[in-house]
Amino acid sequence: MKNAFSKYIDSLQKNLTLTLEDIDGLEKFKKDSWLREAGGGGLTMIIENGNVFEKGGVNVSKVYGKLPDSMSTMLKATNSDFYACGISIVLHPKNPMIPTFHANLRYFELYENEKLRDRWFGGGLDLTPYYIFEKDIIHFHTKCKNSCDKYDSSFYTSYKNKCDEYFWNSHRNEARGVGGLFFDYCRENNEMSIDKWFSFIKDMGQCILDSYIPIVEKRKEETYNSLNLNWQQIRRGRYVEFNLLHDKGTLFGLKTKGRIESIFMSMPPKVKWIYDFKPEKQSDEEKLVKILESPKNWV
Repeated sequence: MKNAFSKYIDSLQKNLTLTLEDIDGLEKFKKDSWLREAGGGGLTMIIENGNVFEKGGVNVSKVYGKLPDSMSTMLKATNSDFYACGISIVLHPKNPMIPTFHANLRYFELYENEKLRDRWFGGGLDLTPYYIFEKDIIHFHTKCKNSCDKYDSSFYTSYKNKCDEYFWNSHRNEARGVGGLFFDYCRENNEMSIDKWFSFIKDMGQCILDSYIPIVEKRKEETYNSLNLNWQQIRRGRYVEFNLLHDKGTLFGLKTKGRIESIFMSMPPKVKWIYDFKPEKQSDEEKLVKILESPKNWV
């Protein structure tokens, strides 16, 4: 399974970067191959200062070795080895009318005495808009739901709720965005074999394309002004706050001395913190703030 998933994320990375380059029409992704001293490595691909994407990353990592102490405690495992691979996508568009997008798909294997002890999939995708276009958000969630419903009618509601709970800026008492899906520890069981979970994960990979790309195509020619850019940069500040304070992947990477450039590829290039900024009453900016006050059912 690890070989099959490894090949799949390489293929998805290539497909995504080519698709995004075609949409951008100006910039190409820069490749940065790296090695991990303790075992493994990856390929970071970054696009910057494009026509459509101000900054974006599509990263693949494949690492292995002794299980770090922080994970040993969490997984209640001692003297264990691990293998982990995944793809992570973060896209910060130039136009404030296009949402920021995040997704990741991952696979983990745990070994004891060189024997496979446990394995599971995880991942998700979510949308962080600066301006609310309800049809776009409904489209995004409908694609997520359709992908989930192929496997279990309970998946969408369960994974949407987990996403709403996870991407919550508790220090601000607001959501990071309008949600999506978040799933983890997807182990084989009576209903879902490991091969069926892999099929689900591949459908999530297709959902990344089907849910987000049409929104980018639809909004990339929208007009915007300096007020819109100012608001985008203020809201990007909340994105940064979440990633530094609450995001488990970022915190784990920092605590285990991970590759800093890859960890921080999710950071937007231009951000503002304006003291006690409040949008005008009944403005489009206030509409976003009110939407983020509590999770909403979009489909």
